[in-house]
Amino acid sequence: MLYGNYVDRLREEGISAATLYNWRKKARQAGRLLPDQSDDPEGWSSQDKFHAVLETAALSEAERAEYCRQRGLYPEQIQRWRASCEGANDRSDAATKQQSEARKAERQENKELKRELRRKEAALAETAALLTLRKKARAIWGDEDE
Repeated sequence: MLYGNYVDRLREEGISAATLYNWRKKARQAGRLLPDQSDDPEGWSSQDKFHAVLETAALSEAERAEYCRQRGLYPEQIQRWRASCEGANDRSDAATKQQSEARKAERQENKELKRELRRKEAALAETAALLTLRKKARAIWGDEDE
């Protein structure tokens, strides 16, 4: 919204969109926070929000308020974004723990399946050996069923 107002004012002054684009590009290269995702700060990318949190982390309340005014933000937005950034690792730790438990369960299931497979292979080998012995015995002594 705030950015849109600037564009309207620049058009009134006769400044082209290309000039504005070049100014923004140079400012970004200089390390200034200029999100281009959306006019609305809530539509900013997570990277832009993170940079805003970093830029305001060491500021006093008055400095943070001035920072927010310059960028069309509310201090509450920065606080929400900061809480979200702080909670990101908590979610990551929980996900890592859940993945670890899932891998452990899969390893256990894999171990049980291998054990069952070995048992079935042994039973199959034993059955094959018995069938082979039966054929050999019939060949040697003749078939008793006939």
